[in-house]
Amino acid sequence: MSPTRIRVGIETSRLKSFASALDWPGWSRPGKTPEAAVETLLLYAPRYAAVAGRAALSLAPGDLDAEIVEQVEGDATTAFGAPSVTFEADRAPSNAAEAKRIAALVQAAWTTFDEAASAAPEELRKGPRGGGRNTSRIVEHVVGAEQAYATRLGVRVRMPDPTDAAAVAALRAAILEPLRRPSDGSPIDRWTQRYAARRIAWHAIDHAWEIEDRST
Repeated sequence: MSPTRIRVGIETSRLKSFASALDWPGWSRPGKTPEAAVETLLLYAPRYAAVAGRAALSLAPGDLDAEIVEQVEGDATTAFGAPSVTFEADRAPSNAAEAKRIAALVQAAWTTFDEAASAAPEELRKGPRGGGRNTSRIVEHVVGAEQAYATRLGVRVRMPDPTDAAAVAALRAAILEPLRRPSDGSPIDRWTQRYAARRIAWHAIDHAWEIEDRST
């Protein structure tokens, strides 16, 4: 059986590179170099496969072939530590089935984050210099970012109380609405459908994995 082809986009800055699996929203990992970023991306395949499974999608993490199809210059956000560049692949249109798949992976990223946060202690293990938010602060940060991300899709929703599950669910439902619709690839507002899904899902998954890794 031939390896599963993973189309990868690379954004590179002086300080950091990001490798993103272009067909799998949220599967993006950094590295000091493009090569290191791709290596890390593949190392995280088993963890991302669990996210895909929540969306009822299959990803066999043991037999993957990363094919770099785009490599572009990053920006200050890339250097800071977030995937920031819209690739040409992010401007591809989506039909109803693909839009449904994209939205399902974003929802799976949120489920992954919520489960990690609910299972974690409030006090998380600190970094080498004593830094790092505790669980409730990470939840507050993620929900706040989602409210900001919504505006990039033309969605105007008031910032919910991060502890109000119904209000957070309403925010996320509003974000999913434009992601579920077929797209011609043009920006919905400031972000394209595919880039929005990549960025939103990555943020939730990245912090879910942070919580898991820092739980005692």
